[in-house]
Parts: sequence; structure tokens; C-alpha cells
Amino acid sequence: MKTILITITAFFITAIASAQEFKFESETIDYGKIAQGSEGVRVFEFTNTGEAPLIIKEIKSSCGCAIPKKPQKPIMPGEKGAIEVSYDTKRLGGFSKAITIFSNAKIERKQLKIKGFISKSGTKV
Repeated sequence: MKTILITITAFFITAIASAQEFKFESETIDYGKIAQGSEGVRVFEFTNTGEAPLIIKEIKSSCGCAIPKKPQKPIMPGEKGAIEVSYDTKRLGGFSKAITIFSNAKIERKQLKIKGFISKSGTKV
């Protein structure tokens, strides 16, 4: 009897947690063509469109040249949040990197993208 009750409770908790959703203003940030050593910080803004607090558990980058920073507190329903990404603009050439977010949303894994081109300092941009 206790096992059935525990199973039902776990099911409802999982259903509530996985009913979370969030919507990004943009899922890709295009740096465009920028000079070497330029400011590399950009921000992905999103809104919690679910009915419970959204918890960003972890954020991973496809390389060490893009450093994401996750929100420290849960984002309440209807509130906005931000994920800051800092790209190392000392590296020359084109880039396209993936940022993967792990959360308590319905789709637990969400991928964002940054891209652009870094030209030599002093070069006309």
C-alpha cells in the first residue's frame, strides 16, 4: 500500500516538474564581424512560461572559449531570466558554438547557439 502511494506521489511531482517551459527571445546570438579583443559578453533572455519555478540545473558549452553563466535562483512563473555567455574574442576567424541548458523544463535539454567572426585588431570592421 505504501509503495503504491509513494509511486503515485512521485508521478505527480514528476508531472508538475516536467510541466515547466521557458521561451527565449532568441535562440541564436550573432556577434557579426567584430574586432579581435572586443567585448565578448552577450545575454540570452527568456521568460518562464510554466506554472512553477524554473530551475536551471547546469549549462555546458561546446568549448572552453565560450563561458556561460546560469541564474543562481529559480525563475518564478511569468518572470524573466538571463543566461550570460562570454566568448574569448582573442581567437581569430569564424566561430559557431553550442550552449546546452539542463533544467526542470518539459524538455530538460535546450540548445542555444552563438556565432560570429573575429577579425584582427585595427582591421576595418
